[in-house]
Amino acid sequence: MIGIDIVKIERIEKLLQKYPEKALRRFLHEEEIALVHTTQTAAGFFAAKEAISKALGTGIGSTCSFFDIRIYKDANGAPGFTLSKNIVEHFNITNTALSITHDDDYAIAVAVIMHQNIVKKPLFH
Repeated sequence: MIGIDIVKIERIEKLLQKYPEKALRRFLHEEEIALVHTTQTAAGFFAAKEAISKALGTGIGSTCSFFDIRIYKDANGAPGFTLSKNIVEHFNITNTALSITHDDDYAIAVAVIMHQNIVKKPLFH
């Protein structure tokens, strides 16, 4: 499954201005907050979590919360993510991928989640 999300960076900037101490804690773990050095990064992480939840087919809600998802950066600085044990087991997840980009006023994320229940169909008949 594929999920995509776009976030206007100004939206996250306003959230950070309104709730300077609590804003990031509304959707990020402490380890993720340590990776955020710019508003662009915070917006990218928000978009990533939304894209991941869409790739699950649930969106953010009772089945998958922001805290079921953890964003990280690998040794090369590329983003990746892990999911809570409950989510992995519920959806039989086998592999994941994430891309985050920024363009002018927007942060955009695309997530791919593979799971065992996907039936592969031919592209052409």
